[in-house]
Amino acid sequence: MSNGKTVAVTDATFESEVAGSEILVVADFWAPWCAPCRLVGPILEEIAAENAGKVKVAKINVDENPSLAQRFGIRGIPTMMFFKGGEAIGTIVGAAMKDRIQETIDGLLQ
Repeated sequence: MSNGKTVAVTDATFESEVAGSEILVVADFWAPWCAPCRLVGPILEEIAAENAGKVKVAKINVDENPSLAQRFGIRGIPTMMFFKGGEAIGTIVGAAMKDRIQETIDGLLQ
């Protein structure tokens, strides 16, 4: 269950944290050197807190976990992929504003 905080996910923890999650997961593919990623980070922290128990926000550093980025065809960051029941069901590429991310979440929770 989500505690309202983002979760750092690695190659080793992806299956349990994302694929095995019982709630919707927003997987944020990012890197510390990426300026747009740094803009989205605080937004995702707010979304994690405001949607605690309904949504898990997973942060995947593409520099440290290149196989996950390759597995999901990540070509640009930030990329947010939405997972439900272990399946990728949506994607936002680029630095999206909070309302767009929340609208996507709300639509996927229906």
